[in-house]
Amino acid sequence: MPKVCLVTGASSGIGEATALELARAGHIVYGVARRAERMEPLRRAGGHPLAMDITRADDVERVISTIVATRHRIDVLVNNAGIGLHGSIEEAPLERARELFEVNLFGPARLVQLALPYMRGQRSGRIVNVSSIGGEIALPLGAWYYASKHALEAFSDTLRQEVGRFGVDVVVVQPGIIKTEFEQETPRELREISGRGAYADLALPMAAQAEGAFGPGSKASDPVVVARAIRRSIEAGRPRARYAMGYLAKLLLRMNRLLPDRAWDRIVTRSRA
Repeated sequence: MPKVCLVTGASSGIGEATALELARAGHIVYGVARRAERMEPLRRAGGHPLAMDITRADDVERVISTIVATRHRIDVLVNNAGIGLHGSIEEAPLERARELFEVNLFGPARLVQLALPYMRGQRSGRIVNVSSIGGEIALPLGAWYYASKHALEAFSDTLRQEVGRFGVDVVVVQPGIIKTEFEQETPRELREISGRGAYADLALPMAAQAEGAFGPGSKASDPVVVARAIRRSIEAGRPRARYAMGYLAKLLLRMNRLLPDRAWDRIVTRSRA
């Protein structure tokens, strides 16, 4: 049976791939993003693009109200919209860190609050929160991004414990290294925030390494790899609590879980200039 799905950040990257994957699988898909004009591929696939800024409460409420008024239910919420911030803790502007938490944590939380009454009433629903391997690991010069994803995973774990008895499943998706516009911003941010000061010896090699990771011959995974995993988690009778996929995802998570903290620190701070 087709499910009524809401996918955030659907104008590019993982969100676009997920919205298209679900629409092509026969689900009723509402894709939201600030850049609604970039969701024409979703419209052509039979989906429904809507403009929404996840940091605006009125936008978020309007989208949920529109879907419920039209379909009388909401079955799936995919919280994918997110932004990054790369630079040292000392140098990264706190106003940008606050903006990041609004997009990566509080926006998804508000969507959850608005969707849950309908899911509880149906006695069914699925909430998929797109985290990152950065929801478990940490690397230099990405503290605010990793903090937001750690927070999203803790939020998701508690949510899963609270709403399972209402027939609502909560899934965390942990992409590894994926070819997206989001990832391509990393080198620029590293150079902009920390490329000239006390942390330049870390920032500049990391920026060069990030460029290499997404350049010609890159092994980074296509976003469709994540999109397919999200679809499986939605269509499964009993989904796993976490899905890790994409280049290096499982390897890095395993290393982080097994290695002592100081050993991990030595590996990830080693210069690669």
